[in-house]
Amino acid sequence: MSQPIDVIIIGAGPIGIACGLEAKKRNLNYLIIEKGPLVNSLYHYPTNMTFFSTSEKLEIDKIPFISNSPKPTKREALEYYRRIATSNNLHINLFEKVEKVEKQNNNYQITSSKSTYTCKNIIVATGFYDIPNKLNIVGEELTKVSHYYHDPHYYSGQNVAIVGASNSSVDAALEIFRKGGNVTMIVRGKEIGDRVKYWVRPDIVNRIEEGSIKAYFESELKEIRENEIDIATASGNLTLKNDFVLALTGYQPNFAFLNSMGITLSDKERKIPTYDSQNMETNQKGIYLAGVICGGLETHKWFIENSRIHAKMIMENIDTLHN
Repeated sequence: MSQPIDVIIIGAGPIGIACGLEAKKRNLNYLIIEKGPLVNSLYHYPTNMTFFSTSEKLEIDKIPFISNSPKPTKREALEYYRRIATSNNLHINLFEKVEKVEKQNNNYQITSSKSTYTCKNIIVATGFYDIPNKLNIVGEELTKVSHYYHDPHYYSGQNVAIVGASNSSVDAALEIFRKGGNVTMIVRGKEIGDRVKYWVRPDIVNRIEEGSIKAYFESELKEIRENEIDIATASGNLTLKNDFVLALTGYQPNFAFLNSMGITLSDKERKIPTYDSQNMETNQKGIYLAGVICGGLETHKWFIENSRIHAKMIMENIDTLHN
């Protein structure tokens, strides 16, 4: 019988890659498993996205990230993380989904879509981008509705309703407007929020004020049909012609997966998982959390720049126990 792997890292995003680099430096036997392509979540970001953070804040393992502008693009980030993974010959299995984690004596057995593994430790670095926050309204299941936005050209000449006022919502609204789409924003709050990128916020505010983009504040989307939508506004209910709905209402971690491993919540209202802030180990011995997943529903609190340190914290703890 082969020896169990020292650590399996679930998720090959920037933080998962950082964990792999740290494991390699410590001569630990490791494997990174990713259900999609390398840096899967980042790959599914909007085509023209520019990061809020500057390139040096996205660096991992002190490897320089050189970008054309201070704030790198999605394309530059994909290139950066890919080159790190390939040049360091990291052990990564792509397009392999982890389906089950079971305790097996003092180890864990991981069953994936392609194989079965035994390991001593697990790091969950799966982020939060896979499960959208649903509106739970009539018509949300229609094909015209998407919880993800990619490219503005697709919506040229179309009546597009965008739900939300996050960075992704604002970027989509501006890009689609500039590609000839007729954009309507539906926003629960009273205004465009302060979390919107500071260099973008004046642009969206001005486009709304001049009427190029229509925005309904303190409003909710109530029903979606093939050719129209119903909105509840502060002034009453409206029915608008509509071709597409982008429900960019945020995302959340896979809590069912965490629960299946026996990981509890330290804060049930915000769904923050239980973990030791000194070494990132959960209430399940040998299972660690890294990256955005640590924040539960508060996905805006953890980023690459403030969670990349998790890799070193976790591997120091595993290395100590291993030796």
